[in-house]
Amino acid sequence: MTTAAGATELSSVDGRDVSLGLAGAAVAVCAWSAGTILAKGIEMGGLAIGAYRFWIFSALIIAWMALRRTPFTWRIIKLSMWGGIALGTDIALFFSAVKLTSIVNATIIGSLQPVLVGVVAAKFFGETIRARDALWSVVALAGVIVIIGTSADDAVSNWRGDLLAVGALLSWSGYFIASKQSKSKMTSLEFTAGTSVWSGLICTPLGFLFGQDMSLPSAKNIGLLLVMIAVSGIVGHVLMNWSLVRIPLWIGSTFTLLIPVFSALLAWVFFDEAILLIQGIAMACVIAALAVVVRGQSSAAKASAAHKALLEDGGVDAEPSSS
Repeated sequence: MTTAAGATELSSVDGRDVSLGLAGAAVAVCAWSAGTILAKGIEMGGLAIGAYRFWIFSALIIAWMALRRTPFTWRIIKLSMWGGIALGTDIALFFSAVKLTSIVNATIIGSLQPVLVGVVAAKFFGETIRARDALWSVVALAGVIVIIGTSADDAVSNWRGDLLAVGALLSWSGYFIASKQSKSKMTSLEFTAGTSVWSGLICTPLGFLFGQDMSLPSAKNIGLLLVMIAVSGIVGHVLMNWSLVRIPLWIGSTFTLLIPVFSALLAWVFFDEAILLIQGIAMACVIAALAVVVRGQSSAAKASAAHKALLEDGGVDAEPSSS
């Protein structure tokens, strides 16, 4: 049963909007998963990929905005600053973390994002998480930990790297929160453009600082970067930012637990990377658990929308009788 606070939150937007937002978030995390696989084929350092990816991406978005007679202004740069710094910092910190600690450690720490964002969403956005949804989210998180843990082939760990991974976790969470807050200030397209420029500004000097090759990419790498931009950028970031203003923040964050699942499946398809039986079971558990959460949210949104419509109809009917 949805609590009163939860009903109020969901009824603030159209029930159809919530359903579209849920679908959009699901597609976005699938796109991010594909981006992870594409990055494996690009023969460039992580920060170099981030720099070229976000500069090209931001140029394309700004050009599209110009065609739509929506100028990219300093106001957008200013209002998207915190979201852009958070996104750029996440890329830089995670790249540094995996250089010092195991990928398993860094990825599992990053998977804790829904827990942190859930606390923030409840305290500062008034979102109510039902006990049933929280339980299924924990099941999904446990499944992700099993998927990552059982694929470990690197026992190297370092507390400095783990701390950097925690910093990446905080930055990634900050990006989601900034995206949610941007609704009252700018469109999702403007926010995406602004954060892309900020990310490019952060990744470029750090790429030089860490001694990465920042020269122009080869034709092959440019092609893969353009595909990554189309998939992870246009489909992933644009769609997630669009969805986060239509669904609860904690739901959008929880959807990120699907990234390791789809990344592993795509790696199996395209790189013939083995999937253990226990990983397959864990993947099924993650997908099933999140499906239950999404179904519950969709039902709650429809019920809230129907209740709101009844109240509005009741108010119209009652008005003549009071005159």
